[in-house]
Amino acid sequence: MYFSLNSNFGMENKLQLLKDKAQQAMAAGGEARIASQHKKGKLTARERLHFLLDENSFEEIGMLVTHRSTDFGMEKEKYYGDGVVTGYGTISGRLVYVFSQDFTVFGGSLSETHAEKICKVMDMAMKNGAPLIGLNDSGGARIQEGVVSLGGYADIFYKNVQASGVVPQLSAIMGPCAGGAVYSPAITDFVLMVENTSYMFVTGPNVVKTVTHEQVTSEELGGASTHATKSGVTHFSCVNELDAISHIKKLLSYMPQNCEEIPAHLPFTAAEEARPSLNTLLPESSSQPYDMREVIAAIADSDSFLEVHKDFAENIVVGFARLAGRSIGIVGNQPAYLAGVLDNNASVKAARFVRFCDCFNIPLLVLEDVPGFLPGTDQEWNGIISNGAKLLYAFSEATVPRITVITRKAYGGAYDVMNSKHIGADMNYAWPSAEIAVMGAKGAAEIIFKKEISTAENPEQKLQEKEQLYAEIFANPYRAAERGFVDEVIEPSQTRSKLIKAFKMLENKVVNNPKKKHGNIPL
Repeated sequence: MYFSLNSNFGMENKLQLLKDKAQQAMAAGGEARIASQHKKGKLTARERLHFLLDENSFEEIGMLVTHRSTDFGMEKEKYYGDGVVTGYGTISGRLVYVFSQDFTVFGGSLSETHAEKICKVMDMAMKNGAPLIGLNDSGGARIQEGVVSLGGYADIFYKNVQASGVVPQLSAIMGPCAGGAVYSPAITDFVLMVENTSYMFVTGPNVVKTVTHEQVTSEELGGASTHATKSGVTHFSCVNELDAISHIKKLLSYMPQNCEEIPAHLPFTAAEEARPSLNTLLPESSSQPYDMREVIAAIADSDSFLEVHKDFAENIVVGFARLAGRSIGIVGNQPAYLAGVLDNNASVKAARFVRFCDCFNIPLLVLEDVPGFLPGTDQEWNGIISNGAKLLYAFSEATVPRITVITRKAYGGAYDVMNSKHIGADMNYAWPSAEIAVMGAKGAAEIIFKKEISTAENPEQKLQEKEQLYAEIFANPYRAAERGFVDEVIEPSQTRSKLIKAFKMLENKVVNNPKKKHGNIPL
């Protein structure tokens, strides 16, 4: 009896001790620092997880971890969790692994144990085949720990690479992300940033000023707008943290849990799939622009298109959509911007997106209206050859179902690169308005009939005659159809119904590639 009473009394104390420690962990860096976080328009690490995950689904791992540093008086200042909240939960009922850096504890700086906590959930994500989401808000490596903290970053980078193509990895930048910290998000599949409260850069404004004498603010150097428009580092620029969290949830809805699965098919009831508006969408003149997003809106399920990299390389449009409830990735030239020409940024943007879709079994739809590659010294000197080759490589290696629809122009090498039959596309359709040729009719006529035009009584009239002749012979889809390079010339209004049937037909596609370790993409 004595031992039983003593045991119960002891357990009460032990349970109270556990509650006290949990409360300390929940308090993070204290009320003052939490208030400071809120004053900046930022949520705390735990608040972010509350809004991200399904209610009551979060299970924390490593709540009572503390750092091991004893230099510079660090042993006197310890916080449970050590600046990062890690664990797992669900989003719309689907398992995900998460880490959320806590800026109220040592500025969210990364220590040895902080890194170990992140690596632990990364390992679990790979073993159990579920997406990994990182909410980044960190001052960088913890200076007091020296090389140990740098080693922690490298451990994370290595696991990012191991997880690449195994499980989806998403990074939301919700505060500072500088120095070595930027490379983990850069390796992940999608980066989201919050306007005015987040930034990313390898070296900050002070270093930039010292080395290059440039005066620049953190926002100008590495803010959400900068990376969304100039560098392309971020895929989504979000107005606030809740908007970023909403984007994460929507993004995940198009993806499978891992590379062994396919994305979930949403319920779909077949209806009238004709879209008569597509028959009159294109301008009479092939030199006039139109918005490829209108084609996407007509083809895809209603309001299902989620554009990626919207403000970067606007001459190409990429994003996720649904077709008869099926998740697909769309790549479309954008005639409304630079005539839809392929350049350095557009090629890299599209190549990255294509490779992601192929990693995670998301079929690809290509909407083609491309006049060629952008000429000029700037493009050549900045590597249009190797950058264009990246897009060519990405399409060529992709084994998911691939379908191309040529709406208008398909000129030169760009015709080949944009998922042509020759590089492995499964189905290639063309509208009657398609122009599939080495180049535009005028340029071709000037070369082929140069002598005839120059010696004519009326060179301008002769050029127009020859231009029309070339257009009749080549600037149409029928030569390609005769060769089998185009499987069918279709009425634009029938595009959606053709695609629904074709993707359904291709859903069990299997490709047996030659044995290799991996290819060598022209990076």
